[in-house]
Amino acid sequence: MSSPAAQQINAIHAMLSAGHRNLRIERHSLLMWGIPAGLLFALSEFILTPAQIPDVNQRALAWLALLVTVLTTVAAIDWLWTRRVKQARDEAWSFIHRQVQKVWWLLMALAVLTTFGMFFYGGGYMLCAVWLVMLGLSLYLHGLFSEELLEWVGAVTIVIGIGSLVAQLPYETMRWIATAVFGIGLPLLAMMLDRGQHRPAGVRLGQMLIWLAAVLVIPLWVEQRVHAAPRIESEPLSLADFRSNLAPPKGYRSVTLPAGTSIPVEIELSGDIFVTDGQRPVLPLVLNRPIELMMHDGKLTGDARFAGESWQLARQVRWITIPWIKADLTPEKGPVVSSNLIVQLRQH
Repeated sequence: MSSPAAQQINAIHAMLSAGHRNLRIERHSLLMWGIPAGLLFALSEFILTPAQIPDVNQRALAWLALLVTVLTTVAAIDWLWTRRVKQARDEAWSFIHRQVQKVWWLLMALAVLTTFGMFFYGGGYMLCAVWLVMLGLSLYLHGLFSEELLEWVGAVTIVIGIGSLVAQLPYETMRWIATAVFGIGLPLLAMMLDRGQHRPAGVRLGQMLIWLAAVLVIPLWVEQRVHAAPRIESEPLSLADFRSNLAPPKGYRSVTLPAGTSIPVEIELSGDIFVTDGQRPVLPLVLNRPIELMMHDGKLTGDARFAGESWQLARQVRWITIPWIKADLTPEKGPVVSSNLIVQLRQH
C-alpha cells in the first residue's frame, strides 16, 4: 500500500499534468469534422464533375461554395455545441483553447483555398495529401496542449499524407485513404480519447496499430480487391481479327497491337492565342513494341500490358509526361514552340 506522502506526490503530478494539458477536444467535434469531410471525399467523383459543369471557372466556384458552406456550418455548430457542453459542466473556455481552435479553422481554410487554386494552377494529384497534412497539423497542434493521443494521430496522419505522394499512389487510392482518415479515423479517435491520461508507449503503439488498420490497411486491401484486373480466359485477339468482326466481343477480351502499328493522336487546342477551325492536329505515332489492350463489351477499359508482363490498370498508369515546354523566336524559323513529350506505359 502506498504511503500518504506518495499519494500526495502522485496527486501533485496529476495536477501538474492537467495544468500543462488543460485543453480537451470534445468527442462531438471529431465526429462533426470527420463524417462530413469523409462524405465529401467519397462523393467527390460523382458531384460537381466536369460532365455536370464543363466550365472550369464555374466548377471551381461551385466547389468553393460547397466547401465553404459545409465547413462553415460545421465550425459554427461545433462552436455552439462545445460552448453549451462546457457551460453544462461549469468549465471555462480558456484563452489557449480559443486560439488553438482558430488555428484549426485557419488550416482548414487554407486547405479549401488550396483546393480552389488547384483548378487553375494544377496539382490536383496532391489534393488528398494536402488535406491529410492540414488535418495532421491541426491534430498535432491541439495535442500539444491536450491529449497526447492527438499528437500520435496527428503525426501519423502527416506521414500518411506525405507517404502517399512519395509512394506515388493512384489518386483514387489516396481519395479513399482520405475518406477513411476523415470518415472513420476521426470518429474512431473520438472513441479512443482517454481525457489526457498518460499511457505507456506500448499502449499508444497498440492504439496506433488499430487506428492504422482502420484507416489505411483495410481501405487499401478493399480497394485492391475491388480494382483487381479481371481474368481473361480466351486468347487475345489480333488487330486484324478485331477489325474483321462486325459485332464487338462480349465480356472481357484483349486485343494485341503489333509493333509498327500507327496510332494517330488527336490534340484539341483552346484558348485566346491560336485560331481553331474545329480541326484537331494529329500526331502520327508508331508503336515500337507489341502491346495488349483490354476491352469490355467492345470498349477499351484503359488497362494495358506488354507481352509477358502483368496487367497495368488504367488508374495506376501514367501515360504522358511533359518535363518541359518552351517558345522561341528566330529569324530563320520564326516562332517555334517545342516541348519534351514522353509517352510511357508505366505505373505511378
